[in-house]
Amino acid sequence: MQHVEPQLICLIGAECTGKTTLAQHLALTLSGLWVPERLRLFCDAHGRTPFQSEQSDILEQQARDEQDALIEARRQKLPFVFCDTAPLLTAIYSEYVFKDVSLYPRARQLHSRYHQTLVLEPDLPWIADSMQRDGAHVRRPIHARIVEELQGLQVPFKPISGMGSARSDSARAALYG
Repeated sequence: MQHVEPQLICLIGAECTGKTTLAQHLALTLSGLWVPERLRLFCDAHGRTPFQSEQSDILEQQARDEQDALIEARRQKLPFVFCDTAPLLTAIYSEYVFKDVSLYPRARQLHSRYHQTLVLEPDLPWIADSMQRDGAHVRRPIHARIVEELQGLQVPFKPISGMGSARSDSARAALYG
């Protein structure tokens, strides 16, 4: 039997839309790997949010983490790599927080690597869980910016919504539907 190349799956959404929970769940239940959000790792390691000058490094490290996971998935013959956010979200937040649009060309280029993009709707209750949370009022504008960018890239994407198992069922249907 011939092995199929692992699919790189992007889960992208505004803060507190369940990206981490869903990416971990999908990796566990669908025999894949999970790539954590580099921004969260940065904040945990440094005890602060990044400066504008650190955003490019976070974007590039996210891409390297995803590439490393893809290599490992090939080695293990796994079907999926679930990416807990994307370099594109780093570019969007750089624009939102710092008015810096310089990361978009690289982020757009990197987005073409994904087999599928799942856009998590901001329909979950907002919960402050770390220093990187900007607040519930940020979710709708960031979500709109994500959709606008993906449409501009002409990248097909699937909206993922619902609470609990309905959210994971929505993601599974997008992957297999």
